Amino acid sequence: MIFVKVAAVSVLAALSVTAAPSPARHVLHEKRHRPSGDWVKGARIESSAVLPIRIGLTQTDLHMGPDYLMDVSDPRSENYGQYFSMEQVHSMFAPVEDHVHAIKEWLHESGINMSRLVHSDNKGWLAFDATTEEAERLFQTEYYEHEHAQSDRVRVGCDGYHLPEHLAPHIDYITPGVKMTQAVKRTIKRTPKRKTKRSSQALHTTTEMSLPEKWSAPEGVSPELAGCGFNMTPPCIRALYDIPLPTNKPNPKNGLGLYEQGDYFAKKDLDLYWKNVYPEVPQGTYPKPQLIDGANYSVPANSSLNTGESNIDIQMTTSLIYPQEVILYQVDDQLYEPAEVATTNLFNTFLDALDGSYCTYSAYGETGNDPDIDPIYPDQREGGYKGELQCGVYKPTNVISASYGQAEADLPPKYVERQCNEFMKLAMQGHTLLFCSGDFGVASLPDDSGHKNGCLGPESRIFNPQYPSGCPWATSVGGTMLYNDQNVNDPESVMQVDLGGAAANFSSAGGFSNYFETPWYQKLAVEEYFRIGDPQYPYYEELGLVDFNKTKGLYNRLGRGFPDISANGAFFSSFLDGKFTHFYGTSLATPLWAAVVTLINEERLAAGKSTVGFLNPVLYANPHVLKDITNGTNLGCDSDGFSAVEGWDPVTGLGTPDFPKLKELLLSLP
Repeated sequence: MIFVKVAAVSVLAALSVTAAPSPARHVLHEKRHRPSGDWVKGARIESSAVLPIRIGLTQTDLHMGPDYLMDVSDPRSENYGQYFSMEQVHSMFAPVEDHVHAIKEWLHESGINMSRLVHSDNKGWLAFDATTEEAERLFQTEYYEHEHAQSDRVRVGCDGYHLPEHLAPHIDYITPGVKMTQAVKRTIKRTPKRKTKRSSQALHTTTEMSLPEKWSAPEGVSPELAGCGFNMTPPCIRALYDIPLPTNKPNPKNGLGLYEQGDYFAKKDLDLYWKNVYPEVPQGTYPKPQLIDGANYSVPANSSLNTGESNIDIQMTTSLIYPQEVILYQVDDQLYEPAEVATTNLFNTFLDALDGSYCTYSAYGETGNDPDIDPIYPDQREGGYKGELQCGVYKPTNVISASYGQAEADLPPKYVERQCNEFMKLAMQGHTLLFCSGDFGVASLPDDSGHKNGCLGPESRIFNPQYPSGCPWATSVGGTMLYNDQNVNDPESVMQVDLGGAAANFSSAGGFSNYFETPWYQKLAVEEYFRIGDPQYPYYEELGLVDFNKTKGLYNRLGRGFPDISANGAFFSSFLDGKFTHFYGTSLATPLWAAVVTLINEERLAAGKSTVGFLNPVLYANPHVLKDITNGTNLGCDSDGFSAVEGWDPVTGLGTPDFPKLKELLLSLP
């Protein structure tokens, strides 16, 4: 498929862009609406201080992205599977050249010589150094130091700035501005204050037990499948979903990618697993490292940084696809959550490393990483990564699994939209992105969003949807389980277990986004759910920053529903610090699905076809290739949550994999 971008404008329209009034009338472009709770405004920046100015150029045609994605991922499209290259994607959304030229002319006429300007490779921003005096004159503002209340960090910013009226629509963002940048003048040391933070963490929990004895198998079930209802192993998973053994000669370009942050695998635990649970994989088999921004590769088994998340992701995927390679995207140094961030970064530095343009491009009022959320590199603290932020250093694998997430409400809408937009761009290039839906039903982690039960609103009863599951351009994976007295021939139910304490309601998360509307591929399925499974809860219909103090509803009827699919997430056998352990959670279901897609990609590539790419349109159009789950609910927020019903539901999505049917369908597509 050939993509050509054409910009057609009339002569008068072109002149209206490039011919600035003299003098140009400035208008307010951005303003700080309320003082930051973490940053204290300090001294005025000296007029001779040099500031690194970045002008984020408005991306064009971002609203067309979903249409481009549909064209290559909808099985009814003649262009199915004909994905775009990274260069084509950059070109599609690049700013219009006439607009860029007009901005350069304004800067030149304002005293910024053309030789001082740098236009980024992805065409998304202009950069130059300017004195404070020049910058304040250009943007009609005043720059101040802002000192962090909890650390010794100092940043530069302003309360608001102005741009020429005829250029403002073509400029997304200026830094330093309302969004602050690192100080260039001096650093003020302050005594750090104590601050309690919630760490980013994978959504899973464990129960410890002794290494199991050999169990007797029920009639009609092979001995290796005995006890699958309370001890899930790779043979159990293969039998449950009819997954075949992988090829002995895997495609070297089809490795499976695992995203990990803040948790590290232990070689000792992996080797114990290969020895005692799945000896088909030789001891000493570990993932290929692709370490990002100072990340470690592995840690000793008794390290506090080994909580088991990375272990189970590697065990699940490797046991299903070996000898195919597992690629470990380990992200951020061990200080990955800077002391001053307002909430937890998850994916921005990862996306930076895959797509260099993401480090700097502007969308939805966000340019590059957000210092209030994301780590800043170089990190000069003891033990921090001293190198520059890694941009575009790794190629994304065909399939990427991430068993991490957080409450959507914990992140600003524009930050989330920009990140979701990058997921869309990766999907346009043929990559499959799988994220766990979460493990607390219609709530989030206990104490998340300021509420003990992880819910929203003054009475803590409003459902708390998860991110990235709310992003419509990724695939969200929920959890299922067998009951203890069941075997692999029995139907599964919603994963819901009482693990005590904060995990008393440990169940497959699902619901409806507050930031993203129901996408085109899902509309009919969601409408059918409300027809046959309407929970009869009061609801609201608005997108964005919902006022939870005023709304009378419990969930957003307009939002993107999640999860899309599900898989087993209970009683998975593993080792943690040398001890035999059972794990639970959608953290298990997500890498399981990643392995399934990788195996099918293996066969498509062998047949000379493309990867399956963005799964959702194909699956929603062909739900018969999945095993529907119709039993169970996802409790939370003092409610029964949503119920699993026939067809799609916001508990287990469309269902679990039926590998032979999935393979037949996906191999039949061009």
